[in-house]
Amino acid sequence: MSRLDHLWAGWRSSYIADITAAGPEGEECVFCAVPKLDDTEAMILERTEHSYTVMNAYPYTSGHVMAVAVRHVGGLVDLSPDEAAALMHATQRATAAIGSAYRPDGINVGVNLGSGAGAGIPGHVHMHVLPRWSGDTNFMTSVAETRVLPEPLRQSFEKLLGGWPS
Repeated sequence: MSRLDHLWAGWRSSYIADITAAGPEGEECVFCAVPKLDDTEAMILERTEHSYTVMNAYPYTSGHVMAVAVRHVGGLVDLSPDEAAALMHATQRATAAIGSAYRPDGINVGVNLGSGAGAGIPGHVHMHVLPRWSGDTNFMTSVAETRVLPEPLRQSFEKLLGGWPS
């Protein structure tokens, strides 16, 4: 019988509490603010009527992007059918670009709904899409509170932009 070991990353709860803490009255949601920026400055890979895809500023690995609903809602059930379809289609295009640019062994797609599920921005639904390779996990994050990224974020953006489906 196998036993499940647990590694604790105690810093994670502080990070989540800090990032989800209420800001000053009237402070704009980051996912509502990003689309107002220039695409290259914000590293937005694509825009549609109901979604946009952007590089994750705090990636788990190189090539980590987020498909974001344009409208500020916190849950999948809050999206209209057109918005939900646009978000999934953006995720499909992101997986194609990641596959083309990185040739990973696999791709993680995830949605964290609500702060209890680990959503850093719980009030604005978004999907994480990131490449994975066999054996790419290590102890750096949990032991050293460090992520090892082999390329700068801007280089990841350029690589994905070059592989983005038309």
